[in-house]
Amino acid sequence: METIEGYVDHIIFRNEENGYTVLNLVSGNEETTCVGNFAMISEGELIEVKGTWISHSTYGEQFKAESYELKVPEDAAAMERYLGSGAIKGIGSALAARIVRRFRGDTFRIIEEEPERLAEIRGISERKAREIAEQVFEKKDMRRAMLFLQKYGITMALALKIYQYYGARIYQVMQDNPYQLADDIQGVGFKIADEIAREAGVALDSPYRIQCGIYYILQQAMADGHVYLPSDVLMARAAELLETELDDLDAHLAELAIRNRIVIKEEEDGKKIYSTMAYRLELNTARMLTDLNITGEVDEEVIMQRIRETEKKSGTQLDEMQKRAVVEAVRCGLLVLTGGPGTGKTTTINMLISYFEAEGLHLELAAPTGRAAKRMTEATGHEARTIHRLLEVSAGTEGSGHFERNADNPLEADVIIIDEMSMVDLYLMHALLAAVTVGTRLIMVGDMNQLPSVGPGSILRDIIQSGCVRVVRLSHIFRQASESDIVVNAHRINRGEPVRLDNHSRDFFFLKRQDVNVIISIVIQLIREKLPGYVKAQPYDIQVLTPMRKGPLGVERLNRILQEYLNPPSPSKTEYEYKDLRFREGDKVMQIKNNYQIEWQIRGRYGIPVDTGQGIFNGDMGIIREINRQTERVTVEYDEQRQVEYPFSALDELEHAFAVTIHKSQGSEYPAVVIPLLTGPRLLMTRNLLYTAVTRARSCVTLVGSEETFDRMIENTSEQKRYTTLQRRLQELMSL
Repeated sequence: METIEGYVDHIIFRNEENGYTVLNLVSGNEETTCVGNFAMISEGELIEVKGTWISHSTYGEQFKAESYELKVPEDAAAMERYLGSGAIKGIGSALAARIVRRFRGDTFRIIEEEPERLAEIRGISERKAREIAEQVFEKKDMRRAMLFLQKYGITMALALKIYQYYGARIYQVMQDNPYQLADDIQGVGFKIADEIAREAGVALDSPYRIQCGIYYILQQAMADGHVYLPSDVLMARAAELLETELDDLDAHLAELAIRNRIVIKEEEDGKKIYSTMAYRLELNTARMLTDLNITGEVDEEVIMQRIRETEKKSGTQLDEMQKRAVVEAVRCGLLVLTGGPGTGKTTTINMLISYFEAEGLHLELAAPTGRAAKRMTEATGHEARTIHRLLEVSAGTEGSGHFERNADNPLEADVIIIDEMSMVDLYLMHALLAAVTVGTRLIMVGDMNQLPSVGPGSILRDIIQSGCVRVVRLSHIFRQASESDIVVNAHRINRGEPVRLDNHSRDFFFLKRQDVNVIISIVIQLIREKLPGYVKAQPYDIQVLTPMRKGPLGVERLNRILQEYLNPPSPSKTEYEYKDLRFREGDKVMQIKNNYQIEWQIRGRYGIPVDTGQGIFNGDMGIIREINRQTERVTVEYDEQRQVEYPFSALDELEHAFAVTIHKSQGSEYPAVVIPLLTGPRLLMTRNLLYTAVTRARSCVTLVGSEETFDRMIENTSEQKRYTTLQRRLQELMSL
């Protein structure tokens, strides 16, 4: 690591949010471009920078700063340069020259200790003298705080965020309770706060540490799908995380409850601990569902007559349960329509649309993901949107988002139909219900045997199992669907029945192999040569689904290999290496976090934007169309030709998607799927995981690997338990 010293001649670029800065540093006759986090640096300041030399493809040689230190200007010329740089508001170069001529080397002492003497200078009033002194003190305090925070291993970007929140209170916070940072500062979780606290000498058994750790565990539990944790599970996890004895957990829980951080529920099956947010989200979701659960009197014969008329016009024939679904949708404010593949959910949705449109009612159709919404649109002929777009998501602060449609601005619809309800988590369900007025019919369609949502809750399953909402179950497999072995075998898997793997099928194949490299070779051959012509699709439309991220057949390894075979290097394709990933034009990629702020465009002829919007969400898949090294941007095209430009610094939001986990494939449908199966942990290799994977294919499923693993997955019904209480809350509220 080298050290250079010089004056900040010019700030080329600064990101005010994180302090990232590009500046010109002048030392003697040498001029250097420095890049790094320079919090509150001003032009004219003297700094000493430690770092390394790097070579930028466009801008040439630069000095990348790891740390820096402000130096006090020691001679009159340096003082005049600083004061005249514009760093102090109200002082220009001429006034700076007069100040330094008057006070010479004593200038900075005068400003700090006797600021009233600045009024001796022509053009400076007593009021202006005070303002100059205040600015100097403010900058000095800022620098002092930044240096103080960096002693605790805090990055400059985070230190800037902390100082902006606390100001001069930061010293008291660090002395009394560094764990307060986890509560107050976005991006500081328990682990970062714990590292800072350890540097500050906080004891392992500090009450602040234990309580912050407990709250962190509850937050992590929500990320794992849980709404609460039983007290014994929470205690075991806390002991493991905190690495200390927890003799009096109840006292810490009581303190957190008093501070309104958690809710403790003593129930007959044990003590449940919720974060306050999780408890309120679930309780309010139950209350809103209860409010919508209205039933009315209907003339069933009139409804049946209209169904018969629609059947005659459309040439479709509904079975008794499908007709019952229409009757219940007319009669009830809330309805769940559930069933496996081939049982006629889409036909029933189309009948519902026809019926309600004939009544002159306004319908809205939506699904959790863009792919699921696109499928719904294609199947019904009516526009379906993502739930985010239905609720008119808009960008918020800190990368979060809020919905324009809410209790104060509800959806203007008489009937709302939501497909793929198994994917809807507690956050999204709460937001949706808040925008639905009492009297609007909400029809929830889904398959409870699919994997649960990635986010917290088990919404569809809990609603069905509560017994409080009208549920219509479709179980009859229609003739056309019964000709598909994908549908037939999916139902066999779901019932725990053996599946014939003799490859006498037209759409369900099992290639038995035991060697990892042979399995991968066959997967590549299937995608490149065998399946595209068979299902009349492009190789990129065929999706590899795998149970896990790690391991020889995990997403990470498969994507590296598949990229080289499906999108090999070429002089015509620009590449960019980001961390341990190499992105290439033509790569298939997936967005892996919700980004409410990012903008997309749909471009028409000549590249002119014809539509714009905001938001790309976790699970959205696209193709890299361009990597521009000059502008440091990657352009990805998503469904509906939406194009998004990512700065190189934001590429941690993307990963390759030649292969994806089965969890990430929820709500999607592909012309064909290829599923490598060999080994895996029992907790993961379950029946509903296999069922979800098989039902992602429209025309062809090909499994490659171990028949024994396939059979064990069918037998394994030990789904990972989710701690949720929506079912109980619904039963409590609807019994009142």
